Amino acid sequence: MSMFEGITEFIAVAETQGFSSAARRLNVSTSHVSRRIADLEARLGIALVARSTRQVKLTNAGVIYYERCVDLVHGLDQANEILTAGQIELSGVLRVTAAGEFAEKNVIPVLIEFIAQHPKLTLELDYNTRMVNFVEESFDFAIRFGSLPDSNLIARKLSDHNYITAASPEYLYNFGRPETPQDLSAHSCIVTTYNRWPFVCDNKTIEVSVNGRIKANSVRTVVNACKAGLGIAYMPITSFGDTIENKQLESVLSGYWKNRGSTWIVYANRRYLSAKARMAIDFLLSRFQDNPL
Repeated sequence: MSMFEGITEFIAVAETQGFSSAARRLNVSTSHVSRRIADLEARLGIALVARSTRQVKLTNAGVIYYERCVDLVHGLDQANEILTAGQIELSGVLRVTAAGEFAEKNVIPVLIEFIAQHPKLTLELDYNTRMVNFVEESFDFAIRFGSLPDSNLIARKLSDHNYITAASPEYLYNFGRPETPQDLSAHSCIVTTYNRWPFVCDNKTIEVSVNGRIKANSVRTVVNACKAGLGIAYMPITSFGDTIENKQLESVLSGYWKNRGSTWIVYANRRYLSAKARMAIDFLLSRFQDNPL
């Protein structure tokens, strides 16, 4: 029996804190994981995992063993990938969650290009804005926009976005054009997530409280409401599509806009990252570094 048998399963259990979640990560059965760890404990003559009906925790010996093994396995994975670079035939399912108009229009097409280069690889996309549990839901990584909360996740920037304020010619004709950010308090504003909008005024950042008839977390809804003359919107310029160029909307307050948005690749803060996920992330990063939007 190989001295390495059971170590991959043990590391997965240690990092996911469960046999079922470890099995999902490794794409094997729960019984397979349990059997491999039991065999590993039998060979070592010591318990590594403390099992209960509610949770799985490492024993003191298990913690020490994990800390020694994880670097070895991670190093072995990297060595294998280096030696087989350009020869890896990726297969299986790449599960990605994405949110935002920029992700759908600009990021996902690049990801589809990556999938097209690997005939045995399947892409599964889930569009939502919530923070997901990468382990429990088996997502490889997420595409997210905006400021990210502090967490134990890794976030790598894909692109920065300039914000603009815009309204329809009809709205501006009926209600006037705001001259300063403070004027927005007297206007109908189309709100997405937050009703406090940051601007730059006299080289300082100020926040203006806004309200209006429409509030939605859908970029397309905001743009449609804006085109319908229902108010002023403040979003990344990429979210407005070609509505500015074709004069469906007009920009306002151009001297006060604040660059405050970024699109990120987010994934779990763990050393265990599949080759397909790592290569897809590298592909996206290289593409956006070469062609920033």
